[in-house]
Amino acid sequence: MSHILLVEDDKRLSQLVCEYLTQHDFKVSALPDGTDLLETLKQIKPDVLVLDVMLPGENGFTLCKKIRPHYQGPLLFMTAKDNDFDHVLGLEIGADDYIVKPVEPRVLLARIQALLRRSALPQSQSEQAKQLCFGQLQLDYLARKVVLHGQDVPLTSHEFDMLWKLASNASQLVDRNTLYRELIGREYDGLDRSADVRISRLRKKLKDDPRQPYRIKTIWGKGFYFVADAWG
Repeated sequence: MSHILLVEDDKRLSQLVCEYLTQHDFKVSALPDGTDLLETLKQIKPDVLVLDVMLPGENGFTLCKKIRPHYQGPLLFMTAKDNDFDHVLGLEIGADDYIVKPVEPRVLLARIQALLRRSALPQSQSEQAKQLCFGQLQLDYLARKVVLHGQDVPLTSHEFDMLWKLASNASQLVDRNTLYRELIGREYDGLDRSADVRISRLRKKLKDDPRQPYRIKTIWGKGFYFVADAWG
């Protein structure tokens, strides 16, 4: 039974979501704000964190930045703000997906299930190589660990999945449609910037030049290209 942690200050909505997810065989814990979030994450280790953006005290964006060094699992933002800026900001600071209020329970359920499927995907790919090495970059598939120039690089589970997909296809173009279907769980609609934001986060953590990236390149209109010999 997957365990969901919901942080939502609207009591009615929180109750609705908890009841609906429980009916669909999830274990659900709920918090009204982020005061005890970090400690709760350490105690229950949820499979998915659903985090409201507009909370009393610290908002969801601030909380996301605070917890990401300690929680690398799937994080889904719920936001009442239906604009690209908030969506991109949420992804940039570490969210894996977002859903706009008012929340349709069936849509929320589908998004959570998609996050869980993508989290479970690497464990089913036993036929893949367990380790990859490119110069000073090492990826350990089983440990979900990345080391660059002897230093551990902290990645969320979905950042690791993105990097592994690209590195497993080093020196080959990985098209956007494939990334969206396999790693984000939906078809690319031509406007969704989720993959671009995650690539941007990876570049920052892997010391790639954001203005002229030479390690993970964007092939405009097509996809992304992992440069195998750029990790010396």
